[in-house]
Amino acid sequence: MLYVAVRAARKAGDLIARAYDERADLKVRQKSDRDYVTDVDQSAEALIVREISKHYPDHGIIAEEMDKPVNPDATIQWYIDPLDGTTNFIHGYPHFAVSIAAWKHGKPMLAVIHDPIRDETFEARNGGGAFLNRRRLRVSGEKRLDHALFASGLPSYQRESMDLFQQRMDLCMRSMDGYRRGGSAALDLAYVAAGRLDAYWEAGLKSWDIAAGYLLVQEAGGMATGLDGGTIDLNKGDILAANPDLHPKVAGLLKV
Repeated sequence: MLYVAVRAARKAGDLIARAYDERADLKVRQKSDRDYVTDVDQSAEALIVREISKHYPDHGIIAEEMDKPVNPDATIQWYIDPLDGTTNFIHGYPHFAVSIAAWKHGKPMLAVIHDPIRDETFEARNGGGAFLNRRRLRVSGEKRLDHALFASGLPSYQRESMDLFQQRMDLCMRSMDGYRRGGSAALDLAYVAAGRLDAYWEAGLKSWDIAAGYLLVQEAGGMATGLDGGTIDLNKGDILAANPDLHPKVAGLLKV
């Protein structure tokens, strides 16, 4: 299954990379306020869904651009974000990724996050570790909150939560060393797994944004939970990911 996921992600990544060089011809549609979809999102998703359905026709699929899930009662569910960071893609900002995960009985089985511009493929299997282009990943060893580099964001459809977001950001920026806003939840989580970021948190995301990154962080030795430190809820979409030393400290800051 992991091989199928990696192959599907890389094929979709090739399609996205070619389209990135021809953005003048891009067809963009606004789904809602500050939330966009392109024909590239839809083509990449269709490619991934075909690959998975060809091998696993009885599995369920939940994907960003689908009108409704496929086989919603299936034991195994795939979560697909064909282009996480569409706004970056539209603007020519080279930071976006393909994200694919499979979960069984509410537990993650495998994860793939592929950055087609940097040609970086992050992958993980439950109990099998996390890897970047086949090199083993570990979360950072940073223990001091005032030395930590963190990332966060506010989804475009969560503007009504701006005040709460700003309160949390104020506490984090006063307590931590630096902040980055990448614009791709999948890559932010992959970067925590790779030790490039010490922590990442965000509220109100979608299941396909975090299903793969959650497992990557766990398999790289990190902790990924809800913002309150409790068990992750894909439907709620709140996530805090960090190394084990920093996780409880950041969770304390977020209790506004």
